[in-house]
Amino acid sequence: KIIREKIQKLTPNIQIISEETVDLAKENKDKTFWLVDPIDGTRDYIKKGDEYTLNASLITDLKPSLGVIYAPAKDRLFFSYGKDQCYEIRNGNKTKLNSNNNKVNKNKIIALSNSDNTPDEVLSIYKKYKVTETIRMSSSLKFCILAAGEADIYAAKARAYEWDIAAGHTILE
Repeated sequence: KIIREKIQKLTPNIQIISEETVDLAKENKDKTFWLVDPIDGTRDYIKKGDEYTLNASLITDLKPSLGVIYAPAKDRLFFSYGKDQCYEIRNGNKTKLNSNNNKVNKNKIIALSNSDNTPDEVLSIYKKYKVTETIRMSSSLKFCILAAGEADIYAAKARAYEWDIAAGHTILE
C-alpha cells in the first residue's frame, strides 16, 4: 500500500500492476505502466532472512526503463534509469555500478542459484563457464549482486513473472 501510494503521488496517470493486484485473465493494453513486487523472496521474509527485496520498475513502450530494488535487511538500494546508469546506495554512499569493472572476486567464477536442487541444464551452463563457486540466494537481489560485480552468472529454468525480473533486468542491463 505504501509503495503504491508513493508511486501514484509521483505519477498519478500511470497504471500500477503488482503481483498482489494483477488479474492474469485480463490483458493489459497499456504500453507504459509500473510493475511492482512489494516483497520478492516472501519465504525469506517470513523466515526473517535478509535477502527479500522490494521491487519497482517503470515499463515504457513495453520495456523496463527504470528499476529500483531495495533489500531492507541489508540496507542496500539499487537503481537504474537507463543503459549504463546503474547505482547502489549503501551506508549513505552512492556508487555507480559496472559489473565488468567492479568484479570483486577476480580469481573465481561465482554462480548464483535459487535452489539447492540445481537442474542438470543449469549445471551444464555452469560447467561451460567454469564456475568455481555457487551461492544460493533468493529474490531479485541476485540481479543486484551480479550488477555489483559480486557474482558472475545466474542461470535458471524459466519460472518467473514479469514483476519478478523487470527491475532487476533494468539494473543489470
